[in-house]
Amino acid sequence: MTETGLPEISDLQSGTDYLGCLPLADPLLAERQLTHFLDALLASPPASGVLRVLLERARVPLFVVEEEMARYYQNKAVPLASDEESCFQQVLSAWRKMAKAYALSARLADPDEGNPQFSVLMATILHRCLYYTGMVILEHYRARRELPPGIWLELHGYYASAEEWGVAYTPVEDVLESKLQATHCAAAYTQLLLVDIASPYGSTLRNLGLIRRWAGMWAPLVSIHRLDDDLEVPSYVVELMKDAPLHPAATADDPQADARRLETVRLGLQINHMLSQLHQRMTPSQLGLAEETSGHVIDLLDRLLRPWTQSASPRRFRRFSSQAVARVAVGFEAMHFYVTGKTFEQPESAGAFSRGEFEQLFTFGDRAEPGQELAIMSKKVFPVEEWTVINHSANGFRLGRSNGGARISHGQLMGICPHDGSRFLLAQATWLMQDEKGGLIVGVATLPGMPAGIGVRVAVAKTGLGERFASAFLLPPLSAIGEEGSIVLPHGVYLADRIVEILADDGSVGQVRLKHSLQRGADYDRVSYQTL
Repeated sequence: MTETGLPEISDLQSGTDYLGCLPLADPLLAERQLTHFLDALLASPPASGVLRVLLERARVPLFVVEEEMARYYQNKAVPLASDEESCFQQVLSAWRKMAKAYALSARLADPDEGNPQFSVLMATILHRCLYYTGMVILEHYRARRELPPGIWLELHGYYASAEEWGVAYTPVEDVLESKLQATHCAAAYTQLLLVDIASPYGSTLRNLGLIRRWAGMWAPLVSIHRLDDDLEVPSYVVELMKDAPLHPAATADDPQADARRLETVRLGLQINHMLSQLHQRMTPSQLGLAEETSGHVIDLLDRLLRPWTQSASPRRFRRFSSQAVARVAVGFEAMHFYVTGKTFEQPESAGAFSRGEFEQLFTFGDRAEPGQELAIMSKKVFPVEEWTVINHSANGFRLGRSNGGARISHGQLMGICPHDGSRFLLAQATWLMQDEKGGLIVGVATLPGMPAGIGVRVAVAKTGLGERFASAFLLPPLSAIGEEGSIVLPHGVYLADRIVEILADDGSVGQVRLKHSLQRGADYDRVSYQTL
């Protein structure tokens, strides 16, 4: 150990021995030791060649450990809890230190431009810098966080260096991406541009993993070119001196100065070929696309085809800017309260006490006065938040909120009272990002129809002390747009052909048979039904 408490890594053997003793079964401890390892290399780097070998040997254990660390915060509601935020920052720090260490190895290397091996060496180093800067970007997508300022400039800078050295397409081995084929700096750069243009904040974690995988597989099919035709400007460009990803050429400052275009014709042919094979009953696993259902893969490929071929995707509904305020409620009980205007109460036939209520009654039962109605629970207060309406369309809203308020998950059900209405609608969070200041921006798509609050429980053969009713919603059929009537249920209730009891607002109880799942979110299912 050095005086700073860091391990002393002066040669290849000491570094290899340190990596060989990592406790990979304990990700938190292994992550801490890997951080010390990288800090030691940055503080007192060994010879350039030794540094590069040690970094290469650290790649696989670091990837395994950081993927385990990411489980603590990925697919979680935002803003993250304090322990989740801590893990997120640790993972970001590890990726940044790897990129910094590889950049340091380039500065320590002895230039030998005429040696072909030196070109391969520089291509490998720049590829790793692109890879780990890209991991910082991907980690923000997985945590649904706004990208830090300057991150795209860092990525553009590494790619520009690869172009300047003439190694942008020099083959590079990368066991983390593929053991079967080589990659190159242009492919690593293109992969990030493809992921970004595929709306990562609007994708589920499952889809984001597939998008990243396919972008890595097919990025070598895309070529990057300078703009050499003054008369023909492409639809999308990337400007190397601008802190922005691939964007429409119409918004570019000076498309001819530092802009590049992507040639995606072969990528479009590949996607169409995959779709054709899937429609001919080939399975995704047979095509190397993942162990997924054909329907899910086809839907996702259809969605990716337009952005990845740089074709403009026309909006179904026009958006209107706004600076109004909408009221938002989350949680089934809160949404039920604001939809119906009253607290959901169990009927007498479903009055069995929960364990918590029984314990409260057992503890405080002597306080009840004879002849007075027993109040087991105090009256609930359901908070409602005010969100700024950034813009809106016929089928949804883009909302913003500053610090504070409930945590929101991607795909979560929300109750929204529009700025120009008086009743609450149901909507799903389809796009979610936490900004640099801790505020949230969420895009929501409204569910069809005006909801009615109901109670629902699984029907049992014998009535009596059965299940208590849970808050749910009934959506009416809308023949004008081809929507059948549906029920919005909390997760765990839906099962095809299950019979459930419906408690209406007037206290009457009926039965329905659940049929097909029409929509599924993070905490709800919208299903069709048949009245019995």
